[in-house]
Amino acid sequence: MMVFTIGMSGGKSPMSNIAIGVDLAKSVFSTCTLDRSGRVVQRQELRRDAFAVWLASLAAGTVVAMEACSSAHHWGRRCLDHGLQPRLMAAQFVKPFRKSQAAKNDRNDAEAIATAARQGNMRFVPVKSVDQQARLSEHRIREGFKADALAASNRIRGILAEFGIIVARSDAALRQRLAGLDDLPIPASTRTALEDVQQHWLALRAREAVCSQRILAQAREDERCRRLQQIIGVGPLTADALVASVGQARDFRNGRQLAAWLGLTPSQHSSGGKARLGEISNHGDRYLRMLLIQGARSSLQRAQATTIAKATPEQRWICDLARRLPFGKVLVAIANKHARQAWAMLARGEDYDPDAWLKHPMVQRSAHAHHTEGVDRNDFVSTPVRQR
Repeated sequence: MMVFTIGMSGGKSPMSNIAIGVDLAKSVFSTCTLDRSGRVVQRQELRRDAFAVWLASLAAGTVVAMEACSSAHHWGRRCLDHGLQPRLMAAQFVKPFRKSQAAKNDRNDAEAIATAARQGNMRFVPVKSVDQQARLSEHRIREGFKADALAASNRIRGILAEFGIIVARSDAALRQRLAGLDDLPIPASTRTALEDVQQHWLALRAREAVCSQRILAQAREDERCRRLQQIIGVGPLTADALVASVGQARDFRNGRQLAAWLGLTPSQHSSGGKARLGEISNHGDRYLRMLLIQGARSSLQRAQATTIAKATPEQRWICDLARRLPFGKVLVAIANKHARQAWAMLARGEDYDPDAWLKHPMVQRSAHAHHTEGVDRNDFVSTPVRQR
């Protein structure tokens, strides 16, 4: 989806507040033009080539808002090339403006995206650069090889199970079993078919390893990735994905906004001044959220294996959480904290500081209040406080 809000100098032209909504597609783009009062004044269909020409004819400085989709970042970069101002909107913000939820078509979608773009409180997603999308493509290709390899290994296990041969879930166990394939009590035709699947599985794992090596090389060369890896639980994969996905961290107002964008904050069902927090929203980038939560497992294991005397304030906070909360909530809390720390490090160009929370104004006020009561400030070192 794409919306073109055309602004003209002077503020007196009847065209100054026109919004043109475009339903992005592979071949045909449906457009809807709204006037300043929100009325539809024109609808048209443009094929891809004609749409590109029409886009180049817009006046420089035109604000272009798009519903985020697979090709939205491409068109956003095209807008930048033509001196336009691209704005990307999440699909969930556009849906409420469709007049009929049951009647979804290109015309209604174009009108809804145009109406949504006119809202003064609309939130937009930053346009990814070519470098960002190239780096994310490596992650997507790796995940594709990973999923295909898992499917192939499960296929082998399923076929072997038909003949009463059970294999453990690890790749090492499957490799060991397949090494003695000739000795297994299975028909010759099945053995031949399994050899083909085995070669396919091994090839997928090899390609996945090559992708991993390229990502690791990218992470080693990027200073931002090296800085993020100072956080326990953030490895090269997570650091590279964060840098490629977030881009300019200052596009997010604070760390909590980044955590909310990743779906790591609780959903709210509040009314009448009574706050009710539910499960995490699970909105945003599923892959990046998965990496952060998997990294949280490593942080939890490391914290529980570290003695109290050698533990950092964050590790003591993690251990305290683990004693009070269920396992899943602990992982989400750690992932949320890592997302906020990553925002602070990327936005400010800082290295990881385990004692940064001591500089927080709330901690300073709390420490001063207790100090006046004769309480030693060192008592607050293990207090769980929101970082940055």
